Amino acid sequence: MKLLIILLATGLSLSFTNWQPDFETAKKLAGEEHKYILLNFSGSDWCAPCIRLHKEVFESDEFKTLADQALVLYRADFPRSKKNRLPKELQLSNEALADKYNPLGKFPYTVVMTADGQVIRSWDGYSNNSAQFIEQIKTVCHAGRK
Repeated sequence: MKLLIILLATGLSLSFTNWQPDFETAKKLAGEEHKYILLNFSGSDWCAPCIRLHKEVFESDEFKTLADQALVLYRADFPRSKKNRLPKELQLSNEALADKYNPLGKFPYTVVMTADGQVIRSWDGYSNNSAQFIEQIKTVCHAGRK
C-alpha cells in the first residue's frame, strides 16, 4: 500500500510534457492549442552538448511547466549508432526539417516557431546555463502573447 501511495504521489507531481512523434503532429497541435513549436535538432547518442541540453533544460521541472503552457515539442534527432537508427520515414522527415531550418547542420540547434513555420527565435548550441536558456524561451513565449 505504501508503494502505491508513493507511486501516485510521484506520478501526480510529474509533468506530462510530451515530445511529439512527428513534426506534422506537432504543427497540428500547435495550431489547435495556440502554442509555439520548439524544434530541437539533436544528436542524441553522440553530441555531448545535445545530451546536456536535454538533461539540464528539457528535463527540468521549470522547462516542463513552460512547455505545458506555451509549447509543442519536437526533436529532430540524428543518432549515429546503428542501434538508435530511426525509421527511414522519420529520418527523411528530419532531414527535410534540417534542410529548411538548420541548413548548416549545427548541433544542438533549437528553434521556436509558429504553427505555420515562421521562425521566432533560434539558438545555436548550448551555453551550459540552463536558467538563462529557459528564461530566453520564456521571453519569446510571453512576447507572443501580448
